[in-house]
Amino acid sequence: MTLPFAFLQAEWPEVHDAARRAWGAAFPDPRAACFYARRALELAVTWAYRSDAALRFPYQDNLSALIHEPTFKAAAGEAVFSKARLINQLGNQAVHSEKAVRENDSVAAVRELFHVAYWFARTYARGARPEPGLT
Repeated sequence: MTLPFAFLQAEWPEVHDAARRAWGAAFPDPRAACFYARRALELAVTWAYRSDAALRFPYQDNLSALIHEPTFKAAAGEAVFSKARLINQLGNQAVHSEKAVRENDSVAAVRELFHVAYWFARTYARGARPEPGLT
């Protein structure tokens, strides 16, 4: 069985580790899942900025500023941008809110992370890219 996010492991082991942790925690620890989903997103987005000359660093280097920067939004497209924004929001809530994190939020964070990671790997992989239509 191929695990989700395996396509990240060869080129982005840190992103893969955080994504794998998010996936593994979705049900037993929803707060941790949202945290790790946000971490994986931040690692991937930061890598993209350092590696893609078309992306312009924004005025701040926090995740929200990075994903809202117009060159990133244009490169990612509206669907990926919306997914990244949701992951960021759920991750921030998991870290900063005292309210319980619901399983459906952790599942949403991991699901959206998969879509963002798939776009990221299809866009930036130097080696093998994930198969079209991978779910």
